[in-house]
Amino acid sequence: MTPLEHQFIDNQWVASASERRLPVINPYTEALITEVTAGHPRDVDAAVDAAQRALPAWQALSGAERGRYLEAFAEALARRRDELARVSSTNNGKVLAEAYIDLDDAIACYRYYARQALVLDERQGERIRLDMEGIEARCYHDPVGVVGLITPWNFPLVTSAWKIAPALAAGCTVVLKPSEVTPLPERAIAEIALEAELPSGVLNLLFGDGNGIGIPLCAHPDIDKISFTGSNRVGEAVMHAAADRTAGVSLELGGKSPVLVMEDADPEQAADWVMAGIYYNAGQICSATSRLLVHQGVAEPVYAALAQRIDALKLGDPLDERTGMGPLTSARQRDAVRGYLSLADQEGLVAVRDARHRTLPERGYFLAPTLYRDVPTTSRLWREEIFGPVLCARSFVDEAEAIALANDSDFGLAATVISGDPQRARRVGRQLQAGSIWYNSEQLVLPQTGWGGFKRSGIGRELGPWGLAAFLEVKHLVGPVDLS
Repeated sequence: MTPLEHQFIDNQWVASASERRLPVINPYTEALITEVTAGHPRDVDAAVDAAQRALPAWQALSGAERGRYLEAFAEALARRRDELARVSSTNNGKVLAEAYIDLDDAIACYRYYARQALVLDERQGERIRLDMEGIEARCYHDPVGVVGLITPWNFPLVTSAWKIAPALAAGCTVVLKPSEVTPLPERAIAEIALEAELPSGVLNLLFGDGNGIGIPLCAHPDIDKISFTGSNRVGEAVMHAAADRTAGVSLELGGKSPVLVMEDADPEQAADWVMAGIYYNAGQICSATSRLLVHQGVAEPVYAALAQRIDALKLGDPLDERTGMGPLTSARQRDAVRGYLSLADQEGLVAVRDARHRTLPERGYFLAPTLYRDVPTTSRLWREEIFGPVLCARSFVDEAEAIALANDSDFGLAATVISGDPQRARRVGRQLQAGSIWYNSEQLVLPQTGWGGFKRSGIGRELGPWGLAAFLEVKHLVGPVDLS
């Protein structure tokens, strides 16, 4: 196993310039797994230099050639699926079944962008229809250049795939900074790059924290674009750093997403979809539907169905197939959510289920899956992203009120609508201010559909053709028609 005090630069593992080390903790056992370098600005300089040197040859390859490398990434992840799922579960704390879903999502993403790289070949030099005789215009798509990618700890290997795959497909070269909290799964990306014989410098991976790697990467004068997923606080800092040199940014930030249960919904089925939207990954999901809006006519049976399912949700070892919810990923995140639970007590919120209704495991960063009802819209728990297994609910009287309450938020990442009438669900969904809206479904995130939000939920889109476009610059050549 390559020591985690090393960085992956120019297809080599090299010692970090930093002597600082950060602990990597198993969130279930609370035991130290290993230590990882905190990183150093000199590491960033070396990685960016390598990416710059690799850029001309990489962008000169055809999309078909770049696509073959992406397909090799997908094949390697598929071969290591069992191993990496267990590594992710151990490092992140998510239950094993969810870790397998992550691996499958990452594999699908690399395969999708392998195909999109081929499509990019077909689009190069497209002629644009003009109303001007004797003049033609052709459109080309060039890579942005050297890109810095910064990913969070809640979905290792998935969020990195969402960024790496389209960046490489577009012809960009990459400096990736994964979260220092979950470095173990992401190390496989570098190992796979070597196995796939990816040209040197095309993909560089730097372990470290914000001070060691994140801030120097965002401020580096030779980084052409930053793509960041994480909190609004850090996202704003990324924007400021990029603004100093007018560099491009893509930001996937916070959410406070609603789930609307209409009066014609089946309470039992609705409860299943609500559970999946908030307690998956212990609620550590930017798109978590953490605001439940339920019609007053079905509120009581929905609350009862949710209470029954929460009671049945087994907390424990993420590697145990019987476990329904694992610990939070870090003590820091657990303590942050605890702060909101203390605030709920101060506000006098009514708990349908909370820590008073269950005994937590003796070890691990666990929190009880929590449901508050009749939460005022002025409550901080209603308005702020908690990023934990906390669901806030209130009832509504009609469709218009439900839509108004759903849209009354600083965020607009996602939403869910549950109704016995699919046409009504789509009609309501069309009126919601969010980037991804599901109806009568769990949260299905597909590589073909875009990902990103309205309002403070971010800038730009990932996945789909929009994810590829995020790493491309559009160029037009205009001149007389060549009649030769």
